[in-house]
Amino acid sequence: MLPEKKQVLIVDDEPNLRKILAAQLSRDGYDVLLAEDGEQGLALLRENHIDLVVTDLRMPKVDGMTLLREALAHDPDLPIVMITAHGTVDTAVEALKLGAFDYLTKPFDKDEVRQIIGKALRTRQLSDEEVSTPETDVPGARFGIIGKSSQLTELFSVLERVADSPTTVLITGESGTGKELVARALHDHSSRKGKPFIKVNCAAIPKELIESELFGYERGAFTGAVSSKPGRFELANGGTLFLDEIGEIPIEMQVKLLRALQESEFERVGGIKTMRVDVRLVAATNRDLKKLIAAGAFREDLFYRLNVVSIRLPALRERREDIALLADHFLSKFNARLRKDVQGIDRDALDALGAHAWPGNIRELENVLERAVLFCDAPNLRLDDLPGEVRGIGGAPVAIAADGSVDVALPADGGGLKEHVKVAMTRLERELVSRALQQTSGNVTHAARLLKISRKGLQLKMKELGLREGSEKGE
Repeated sequence: MLPEKKQVLIVDDEPNLRKILAAQLSRDGYDVLLAEDGEQGLALLRENHIDLVVTDLRMPKVDGMTLLREALAHDPDLPIVMITAHGTVDTAVEALKLGAFDYLTKPFDKDEVRQIIGKALRTRQLSDEEVSTPETDVPGARFGIIGKSSQLTELFSVLERVADSPTTVLITGESGTGKELVARALHDHSSRKGKPFIKVNCAAIPKELIESELFGYERGAFTGAVSSKPGRFELANGGTLFLDEIGEIPIEMQVKLLRALQESEFERVGGIKTMRVDVRLVAATNRDLKKLIAAGAFREDLFYRLNVVSIRLPALRERREDIALLADHFLSKFNARLRKDVQGIDRDALDALGAHAWPGNIRELENVLERAVLFCDAPNLRLDDLPGEVRGIGGAPVAIAADGSVDVALPADGGGLKEHVKVAMTRLERELVSRALQQTSGNVTHAARLLKISRKGLQLKMKELGLREGSEKGE
């Protein structure tokens, strides 16, 4: 499908501010929705696929803090940027501890807005590459983690020993294996539970901003620093700081990070006052830090400071006995989310899931099950409901016929590979959009949510594909 515009929701009771922000974000290529209070903002959140929220703190009907809590309950990974005046900075800091991504202090300039929103959306994108958090009350789950393999049994044993301690933990493993899930388990099963859990995705932050992100800055420290701002270390005081993708921190910043870890103190950018904090650090990476050390890209002393307790998460292909448990969990999850009633998984489909290599790990499995449940019309998931690469069919683009069979048609003019792929992809897009509209009885908003694109993006795609809005069959 065509690249979608990111959809940003602006919630503010000042018409001029809404107009200014909307104009800038539209010029920057975002699809913007506007709400004049928190009540209207929550309604738009429920009806659209929102990628980012920018909201004022003080509004009539529903204020920014209430919006923050309800929005995160709806989507825990939704980045929310708070707008605050100088007199409410303390409230904005409290919002960060509750899960807001960042805040903007009035007056703010366009570069500051652009940086914060770009960083927030990049963090959301990287978070989507990790496995989502399964519920803790499903069979086979411990520490919120599903599985009974020997590798997970060993992991649970380590978590029991180190969770309620101040010891630094380094989590390694491929993308999609659940590193953030383990970091949260360490926090939630410690005496720091209830205190801040602050996550920083180091890969999402430009190199020139990483110091101010971690340690904060004083007013006037650089262009755009119109007020003082605490860093993530300060926000995590008393709780846990999770540095994801730690291998991406620039080498010149690593010595400052090492000092902060060893001494539990630092100075804000542009400041002279030494700040002391009580923070439990958990770091994660999908890179080989020893190879980075050999290449001169990572400090050896920082590595040993981080690697006090090392937890390696196995790839899904290394614990195939857990695939059936995870598949059953995702089946229940998507039955509820998509209002389906798929009762089980046929044996040949389960065998195919167990035999697949899963290069994307649990996240890939989750995506495969979501799509399979969405398009399943039988009591059980069948082999034909799974994508071709899981069934062992080559990964070339295909179209899905109405009866579920695979159909690849060549252009009549016998063109080259690019033409063949273009035709097949167009047919596949049309079929997927049509089925989503059928599944939602022609409701474009709900179909866009199922397809994970914006409502406007789906409308444009329907026009491009010749599908009339409002038709149940999408013809």
